[in-house]
Amino acid sequence: MTFPPSDVFVIGGGPIGLAAAIAARRKGLRVTVADALEPPIDKSCGEGVLPDGVAAAARLGIDLAAIPSFSLRGIRFHGEDVMASADFPERPGRGIRRTMLHRALADHAERSGVHLCWRATVNRFDDIEARWIIGADGMASRVRAWAGLDRFRRDSRRYGFRAHFQRTPWSDHVDIHWADGYQVYITPVGPEEVGVALLTRDPKLRFPETLARLPALAANLAGAPKISTERGALTASRCLRGVTGRKGSATVALIGDASGSVDAISGEGLCLGFHQALALADAIERENPERYEIAHRRLSRRPRLMADLMLTMDQRPQLRRRVLPALAAHPELFARLLATHVGAGFPAGLAAACLALGWRILTA
Repeated sequence: MTFPPSDVFVIGGGPIGLAAAIAARRKGLRVTVADALEPPIDKSCGEGVLPDGVAAAARLGIDLAAIPSFSLRGIRFHGEDVMASADFPERPGRGIRRTMLHRALADHAERSGVHLCWRATVNRFDDIEARWIIGADGMASRVRAWAGLDRFRRDSRRYGFRAHFQRTPWSDHVDIHWADGYQVYITPVGPEEVGVALLTRDPKLRFPETLARLPALAANLAGAPKISTERGALTASRCLRGVTGRKGSATVALIGDASGSVDAISGEGLCLGFHQALALADAIERENPERYEIAHRRLSRRPRLMADLMLTMDQRPQLRRRVLPALAAHPELFARLLATHVGAGFPAGLAAACLALGWRILTA
């Protein structure tokens, strides 16, 4: 297939690839997106956008509240016979079906002048005439391999499964159920629909067995018809040695899961990708790949730290059995941790909250 000459060529037309295209187009650049599929492209995804992700989408000109979705007030942890709850400190998040989000981003990209090539496969860089090539083609990125950027500092993986149920949401929080070896996320995505996501290290674990172990959750979903196909995917904590390179006369940059990822336990995937798109457009405007490398490392630092903290609770049940009751008994600590998680706190605040939580656990 012949593609038009562009300033920026994006390989991968998922939400993050489209966000990168929109951000570059807002800089006045000629932008092309190519993807082998066509909208709406679905994928196993938690479908919650944290408040700082909602703000980043707004900077791209996308009002997530205008798309069919659900306002999310905060996070609740369930486990060890307690519930710990914390609200987002400044603005709500959004629960949104990935298909709805993808369609809205594709329409916005088209209206803004991005040249969209659906059902178009890119087989090599020689097919492209562009100053910048963006790899937004996911965890198994071919662009990353073609550019020689497949070098990892870290690579650990788990499994994720997702389905939707027709059911009035029973909460305006994201509910996270903790158990030995897995977590189940309940995300309202509409007035009559909830998304259920399972994260586990066991590739054989599925929803029926999981719900049988969580009777309260099973009762909430009892009689609710499943209205989407169950999908599975890898979720990974991956850190690359670099996210930019050169191929011939073009600069290659990676974004989203192609550029490394944090485990889905953090809920940061879409939020992080939107921020990366804004940072990459800024670097492209200045013709400065190193600017994006620095921004990418900075943007990944907080989500990676929070994911590591939560994964430690996943891997050490004895720790989880002390942390969850402590968060339930001291909601102000949970609120401070959540504020840091969504970017409303400072790293020093996170350290202080963790020390205070540790002290509460030790003195309980």
